[in-house]
Amino acid sequence: MDLSFLLILSLPTSVQYAIAGLFLLLVAGSVAERILASRMEAGAHRELRQRINSWWIMVGILLVVLIVGRGASLVFFAVLSFLALREFFSILPVRHTDRRVILALYLMIPVHYYWISLEWYGVFIIFIPVYLFLFIPFALLMLGETKGFIRSATSYQWAVMTTVFAISHVAYLLILPAERNPAGGPIGLVLYLLFLTQFNDVAQYVWGKTLGKRKIVPKISPNKTWAGFVGGVATTMVLAMLLAPWLTPLSMSEGLLAGLLIGVAGFVGDLTVSATKRDLGIKDTGQLIPGHGGILDRIDSLMYTAPLFFHYLYYLKY
Repeated sequence: MDLSFLLILSLPTSVQYAIAGLFLLLVAGSVAERILASRMEAGAHRELRQRINSWWIMVGILLVVLIVGRGASLVFFAVLSFLALREFFSILPVRHTDRRVILALYLMIPVHYYWISLEWYGVFIIFIPVYLFLFIPFALLMLGETKGFIRSATSYQWAVMTTVFAISHVAYLLILPAERNPAGGPIGLVLYLLFLTQFNDVAQYVWGKTLGKRKIVPKISPNKTWAGFVGGVATTMVLAMLLAPWLTPLSMSEGLLAGLLIGVAGFVGDLTVSATKRDLGIKDTGQLIPGHGGILDRIDSLMYTAPLFFHYLYYLKY
């Protein structure tokens, strides 16, 4: 029997159902794309096809590393943080003199994930927000360049906080004791967070396109409407409530609040990256993911939902 199949069978039943559900959604998306092919303009259909194909690849890679084990998953999220940070630096107006500091920030990524592998929560939670927060301006001062100092220090700190510290909370979910979540184990927690974060983006888009008229912040994101926001958050709350007993140790009422956190935080994360792109005068943060843009375009919501969901769950159950 194939090893991958045996690994899937070793997962909790609810996680197996969740994986099957994800593949059914991808199949449905692919079928819908074929049906809509003749009704859409060539450019729009090409983008839709690219988006769906990219989703197949992203979901496939994620499930493989989660199923293989904790070590592979930690390496995956460390690489994701590196790619996201690198992309962030590629769109920032970086000073030439800061190259050594930026190299040091790249090198701290495996150090940060090493604390996670040791299950050392105390160091994990302060390494970037405290020690790196203090290190960055000090390292810049040692370069002897004062022009652009404030902009460099604050933008580098923010870049590391969002792309490394925030995203690493997803990885730390895999370190939490499995016995505290017999329903879905660590993988169930990750699937719950990632699926609801992405579902929230889609739900807010659909509600906005269907009923949206009154815009929230048109100068930042013209497509964001109150109907999209409220409808998306409400839908996410209901789904989070229903999925909570299956994949997490949360009750249905606790899952409802988790859905509220994910819905609102995802909205704020999306807006924050949109504001960043408008400030820099760019459409996408990169071109790595066909149909989606860059890494930051895809994880913008997750940068806000991951730490909020993690600490909500950690406070209640761990």
